[in-house]
Order: sequence, then C-alpha cells, then structure tokens
Amino acid sequence: MEGDNIPRIGISIGDINGIGPEVIIKALSSSSINKICTPVIYGSGKHLSKYKSLLGYNDWLFSTVQNTRQLNKKQINLVNCYNGPNFEVALGTVQKEAGQLAFQALDRATQDLKSGYIEALVTAPISKDNTQGEGFKFPGHTEYLANEFQAEEVLMFLVSEELRLGVVTGHIPIEQVKKNINKKQIKTKLDLMLNSLKVDFKIQKPKIAVLGLNPHAGENGLLGKEEVEIIEPLINEYRKKGTLVFGPFPSDGFFATQQWKQYDAVLAMYHDQGLTPFKMLAFDSGVNFTAGLSAVRTSPDHGTAFDLAGKGEADSGSMLQAIFSAVEIYKNRAEYKDLTENAISPVKIHRIIKSNKEKK
Repeated sequence: MEGDNIPRIGISIGDINGIGPEVIIKALSSSSINKICTPVIYGSGKHLSKYKSLLGYNDWLFSTVQNTRQLNKKQINLVNCYNGPNFEVALGTVQKEAGQLAFQALDRATQDLKSGYIEALVTAPISKDNTQGEGFKFPGHTEYLANEFQAEEVLMFLVSEELRLGVVTGHIPIEQVKKNINKKQIKTKLDLMLNSLKVDFKIQKPKIAVLGLNPHAGENGLLGKEEVEIIEPLINEYRKKGTLVFGPFPSDGFFATQQWKQYDAVLAMYHDQGLTPFKMLAFDSGVNFTAGLSAVRTSPDHGTAFDLAGKGEADSGSMLQAIFSAVEIYKNRAEYKDLTENAISPVKIHRIIKSNKEKK
C-alpha cells in the first residue's frame, strides 16, 4: 500500500444470477465503506449495472478500471473480467456463461491477490457445479485457493462475534468422513486454529473445544471408538503441553446448553456438524474465513440463494461482515508481523547483557 493503512479489498462477483451482486451492492452502498478499505469488484460492469437497475440502486456508482494500478480510493472500483459470448442476466437460473464469469472473476482476483495488487479477497457465492471447467475442478473456493497458494492444509473457519468454528473435514461425502478422522488430520486442523486465533484474532492464550464424531461422543466406546482411541488421547497431549484444548464433547448437548460460549473456538469433525449450529446462531453475520492461507480470504456464509435472486430481499449482513473481517484480519496479521520482526529474542537479550558486562 502507498502512504496509508487503507487496504485494497477484492470482491469476486460470484454467480451473477444469484444474490451475490445484490449483497455486494447493498454492502458497498454505505458512504463510509471507503474509510476502511478501497473496494475492488471483479466481475462484469454490464451485468452489475443491470442488477443495480433491477434493484432500484440507480444512485449507487462504481468506477470501471482496467487494472488495480488505476484504483480510485474514494470510489467503488470494478475490474471487468468476462471474456466469452454475450449473455443477459437470468435471475435464479443456472447459466453456463454465468459460471464462466464467476470463475474468470475469481481467477483474476486471485492472481491480483498473489501479486500483491490487493491485500485481501472476499468471495461472493458461486454455484459450485456450474463453475466447474478448465481451471476450476474443486469442491469450492476453499480448495481452489489452497491449491493456488500451494497450501498443504487450510482450515474452513466460520467466525462471528458470538462463535468461531472450524471443521476437520470439509466438502467431502459423509461416507468419507470417518476415514479422514485420524490423529494427523485433527492435529493439523487444531494447529491451524490455534495459530489463527493468535495471529488473525489476537487471542494470546486460546481456549478450544473439540467435538466428538459419534453420537454422545461415542459413549465410552459403545457407539464408536474414535473418541477413545484418537480424539481424547490427542487432546491429552495438548493439555500436557499447557495448551487449552478440551473435549471431546457431544455436539447436541454442547450447543443446547450453550457450552460454546465458554470457548474462543470450536473444532467440529465434519461439515454439517459444525455449520448447522453456526448458521442457526449467526446466519446473517457469519463469515467463512480460510485460515492457513498466506493471504486473507473471507466470504459470506450463505450460498447463491437462486430463489431470492432479484427480489431485493437478500440480507447483506454477512457480506458486509466478510468485508469488515477481511480488513481486520489483514491489519492483525500486519501488526503481528511487525511485532515479531522487531521483537528481541531471549538469546539476543542474553548476548547484549553479556557484552555489556564484559565492557565493564
């Protein structure tokens, strides 16, 4: 960035026929948004203009730029990304061309993120099957970005003011969940969560709850042995090192009795075990954050919602919070980097003291 602390936040348009464009327009309609970041939408000016007209946001303006070196910090910026046959917005439908636009916008934004032209990326929802094609053969954004940034492991981390929740297994069929619940995998996700809480959320001594895999957390092996043989021994290893990791907890009782309020984060074993309670608690304000990437990426925690497209009923709260979170996490990382790079190690302190004594 040049001369200030206002990050450039890229926003990929998502599926143009879903609610992505609507929540983007609504989230960026506040005049104060440019005080915290410089928004850069990656998409199609033609289709976005059509959308804002349909929604009655005719006074909402954006500035079209060829690349991020031309950004206007006082306006909403848009980079045209679409390269393909002409098509019209068809609200609530699956169009091949819309899938191409979604991928091209994501790809352009990702390359700019990798090159440092933007400081963080917020991804509007895509239709995962419609986006499949050359260049995108992934279950979702998380896996695509992990591949682009060559991250061996990342954590799908759902965050809100009320709750932070990660999952050991993400977008995989339920029949594959059990074989992916092993010590190595759980440890990897726990380490990613612990590091993210410290670096991205400035929690110096995180306290984490781990959920069980089986009903009633296995009932001491009666309903499944993963808790007794894998999860509990691993938790004990962390506890012996002084790390505040607790569990395994039965998922139903844990959320029903609001135990989650006692922890900085919760690690669930699989997608729906974690995302169902999270979306019940924070659907309008929850954010999907990819922990473990070298760059910052957030997303609203909802999908394309084709059934709501164009009706003006979509809630922009999650998109707005995704933008706020991207800014906050980017700044927290910068602050952490600055602190660690300028910190004097104990070894160096010892050498300084020893040198001073020798001089005397």
